[in-house]
Amino acid sequence: MRNISFRNVGLKDGFWKNRWDINRNTTLRCVYERFKDSGRIDAFRCDYDRETGKGTRAHYFWDSDVAKWIEAASYCLEKAPDPDLEEKIEWIIDRIEEHADPDGYFNIYFLTVEPENRFRDRMKHELYCAGHLMEAAVAYKKATGRDRFLRLMERYADYIYRVFVEEGSAGFRTPGHEEIELALVRMYEETGNLKYLDLARFFVNKRGTEGPDAPDRYTQSHVPVREFTEAVGHAVRAVYLYSAMADLARIDSDAGLKEACMRLFRSITEEKMYITGGIGSNSCGEAFAYPFYLPNLNAYAETCAAIGLVFFLERMQEIDINSRYADVIERVIYNGALCGISLDGRNFFYRNPMEIRPGDAELQNMSYSNTQRPELFECSCCPPNVARFFASIGDLAYSVNGNTIYVQQFMSSDAEIGLPAGKITLTQTTDYPLSGKITFESTSDVALAIRIPWWSRAYSDLKDRDGYMRLKLKSGRPLTVDLGMEAGFVRCDPRVRDNVNKTALMRGPVVYCAEGVDNGGGLDCLMVDPLSRITVLDENVSLPVLQCSGARILPESSLYQGYGPVRAENVKIRFIPYHATENRGETAMKVWLDIEPLDTSHPDVIH
Repeated sequence: MRNISFRNVGLKDGFWKNRWDINRNTTLRCVYERFKDSGRIDAFRCDYDRETGKGTRAHYFWDSDVAKWIEAASYCLEKAPDPDLEEKIEWIIDRIEEHADPDGYFNIYFLTVEPENRFRDRMKHELYCAGHLMEAAVAYKKATGRDRFLRLMERYADYIYRVFVEEGSAGFRTPGHEEIELALVRMYEETGNLKYLDLARFFVNKRGTEGPDAPDRYTQSHVPVREFTEAVGHAVRAVYLYSAMADLARIDSDAGLKEACMRLFRSITEEKMYITGGIGSNSCGEAFAYPFYLPNLNAYAETCAAIGLVFFLERMQEIDINSRYADVIERVIYNGALCGISLDGRNFFYRNPMEIRPGDAELQNMSYSNTQRPELFECSCCPPNVARFFASIGDLAYSVNGNTIYVQQFMSSDAEIGLPAGKITLTQTTDYPLSGKITFESTSDVALAIRIPWWSRAYSDLKDRDGYMRLKLKSGRPLTVDLGMEAGFVRCDPRVRDNVNKTALMRGPVVYCAEGVDNGGGLDCLMVDPLSRITVLDENVSLPVLQCSGARILPESSLYQGYGPVRAENVKIRFIPYHATENRGETAMKVWLDIEPLDTSHPDVIH
């Protein structure tokens, strides 16, 4: 299977074109402004003086923040010219060229703050930053055709190869924060230089073997990668590594890596993933926890981890033809990743919990525990990651195997797709996820494999075992399918303790939540009637607002009393899309609500 690049997919209108426009016109510029205000941009002047403290003192991960912004801007430049964006990027490239060491090394922190410790501290993100700079360089070369930035990163990659492979002179063998592995694959695919592919193999294959790196589950260094059976450790690090493993499994036809990747996919999606597609539930270490530990209030679910999961699943699509990967991608893009940015594109979430209680001491003691969205974090990896992710969202729409086009995600678009039988233009017209109606047209006869989402009942008798419905699309004859877009309650495996006797509401791929602003403040006393009719209201908060029947338990006259019936009132409970939470001021929020008991003898009394 070969995924079709966003470069060949033109978004026309609808949900994702609107989000793409917001990303380009607002998010990209707001992120740059905050990076300028915080010193991240000026740090590329490398003017910090350790003795006097003058100049801009960089943090050891600032290179990566700015590099992701360059990558996002480059993706936008591919769709439309923007001299202002190019000028900003060229200024940064000028500074990299000016201050890079003659051997190719470049890192704003280790050039100015700790030059004596170059490649000595495994946990200070040197290779992580290098990887993001390499990805940015590849993206800018594709966008502009200019290769100055790419040549600078080739020199840097050559130097890293010499230090780690030929000399073995670094103080560690593998990155403490993975990322360079998948970046080196991109460098190889852009340049054809096998050295970069060999270096990616080196970092992947050395991980978890004997050597100076500590055997550490947090950095996925506990065993060799082909022995991985469970997703562990820091979630972002993990999925970036798994992405590189899937890349190498494809390029090298490596069965051992493929099997490890499939085990990791099952570990994540069957034991360690939120209903939103969020991963990394443990706030201690931003990490995967033990199976079925998915707390709601304390959920970490970092935005970058959700995005990294999509990177991994994109690659899994190419080595194992099955709709389950695109199903999870859909879950993430409408929920776990999209929640990371405000509706207007200016503010962000680092964490994406399943429940918010403003003022709750337990919540406030957690890192990045904001119940409102700031424009910048001290560790601001998520904002530029969101920007590059949604700038290239068209990457997720289509794949090709032979002469068959696989429709993975539903986006109104025109796609230029090369097949062995010749190049075609495939047009997809839809208002998804407002409805499930999708129309396809093609300039030539073509075989389509249309993903039937896990939640859709339509065409279930026509889809193959791999989850796709296969049809022949005739040139000049539009083909329409309707997946439906019903709302319904879902339940959770009872091994997830927080969700026992609770339910959540979904409409198609979109997870919904209840907010205090719509439901009278606190939400802990609300109970849903899962058999009640779900009404789609004539109003939107990003997508339609839903409403169902339920009950609110009323306060008692004393703190404790004998067991017996409780006082309650019937209420209508309103829900908005989870990704739209905390856009109307600080308020309580819950995804999972208690289920109302069915044996009520009086409308105002619950037994």
